Amino acid sequence: MTDLATARTRAASMFQALPEEIHALGREFEAAGHELALVGGPVRDAVLGRSSADLDFTTSARPDDTEAILRRWNRGGAIWDMGREFGTLGASRDGVKVEVTTYRTESYDPSSRKPAVQYGDTLEGDLSRRDFTVNAMAVRLPSLQLVDPFHGLEDLSRTLLRTPVDPRQSFDDDPLRMMRAVRFVSQLGFRIEDATADAIEELAERITIVSAERVREELVRLMLGAHPRGGLELMTELGLAAHVLPELPALQLEIDEHHHHKDVYEHSLTVLDQAIDLESPAGSGGPCERPDLVLRLAALMHDIGKPATRRFEPGGVVTFRFHETVGAKMTAKRMKALTFDKDTTKRVARLVELHLRFHGYADNPWTDSAVRRYVTDAGDLLQHLHRLTRADVTTRNRRKARMLSRAYDELEARIGHLAEQEEIGKIRPDLDGNAIMELLGIPPGREVGEAYKHLLELRMEHGPLGAERAEQELRAWWEARSAQ
Repeated sequence: MTDLATARTRAASMFQALPEEIHALGREFEAAGHELALVGGPVRDAVLGRSSADLDFTTSARPDDTEAILRRWNRGGAIWDMGREFGTLGASRDGVKVEVTTYRTESYDPSSRKPAVQYGDTLEGDLSRRDFTVNAMAVRLPSLQLVDPFHGLEDLSRTLLRTPVDPRQSFDDDPLRMMRAVRFVSQLGFRIEDATADAIEELAERITIVSAERVREELVRLMLGAHPRGGLELMTELGLAAHVLPELPALQLEIDEHHHHKDVYEHSLTVLDQAIDLESPAGSGGPCERPDLVLRLAALMHDIGKPATRRFEPGGVVTFRFHETVGAKMTAKRMKALTFDKDTTKRVARLVELHLRFHGYADNPWTDSAVRRYVTDAGDLLQHLHRLTRADVTTRNRRKARMLSRAYDELEARIGHLAEQEEIGKIRPDLDGNAIMELLGIPPGREVGEAYKHLLELRMEHGPLGAERAEQELRAWWEARSAQ
């Protein structure tokens, strides 16, 4: 932002350019004797010079009156009851979708996960219950008058997050606003006003009364922002992470005096930054296109098993044996608690489990068999694993970093070469189950599975065998097995 005058001029231009259907909606409410205002994110985005697909309105009309006005506006079209008990209805006209909510106030009972909603009487009163001043601006329709009772425009120019009322009251009314604060740090690069940050630290535990689904949504938005590290650092610093993602602050292990292991917390955030740098540009259609939630979550969580597996060995050596396996289980458990879908959970946990597979390759390059197993185990996560593995190099030793980079370049080249020769990403035995049953004269059952597994192991070890050799190997295995 440059100055307030420029911001006002830019915003006024964008408000004037709203679709004619929106101006018509304002005239309909005015003719019916009710107030209507565009509010929240769309107003903030307009001041920032951004267009917004979401058009949220607030009105003095009660839901029944709102419904009648919307039916006139959209010429008898469909009305969406998006939460009449909360005063929200939706409608569409000529492709322009709107949501209209009656002026309201809302608060949480100390033991409740759901807000208690009451209708309000004024626009200023409605704005006072918004999360932050930058979202507590409105534009009256059809006059296009900007309403900014809490100086949100000035806070936008300072990239400052501040609540319209006392922050303790605001966060007590809706604890999820504390997560929104750190999310805005990630998405917009804002900073949180000191008094607001102090209130979050004081009330952080109150986030536990909010449903896991709503918390997850805010965490996902934070992770997909342009600056997720900043949001995560504030989550940890202000105490929110202790209740939402306790594995993150747990990474702040005490560093031993001889520095035999690195700061796992800082390392994990650096890996996240480096993984983001390795994403394909948004809209490019490339692998791991920005923003890639699975890659970012895996980068953040890849070392969460270290605190549970840390051991101090003789001579001052610190080890974290099997932290990747423990970490994968911890990742799945945390994501399940946050109600992530099964597929995302499975993919992130699998990457955490695989992130150390490359360890040692530079010192002892793999056989073709090992390369095949690496690709097969990664499956459709191979491109994610490539990026996670590269991002996991945070050593300050430039020589070592260059050596590891060259080693992974070599591994990727070998994967590409094998892929050209034998479709390495779709490795299957040379004979399928039907051929196995026909050759051995056996019915479906456990023995078919064992034969299939044997042929798959041979395929991994030697590459494509061809049908003739595969038949010979299968018969030899069957004879040896039968003789036991």
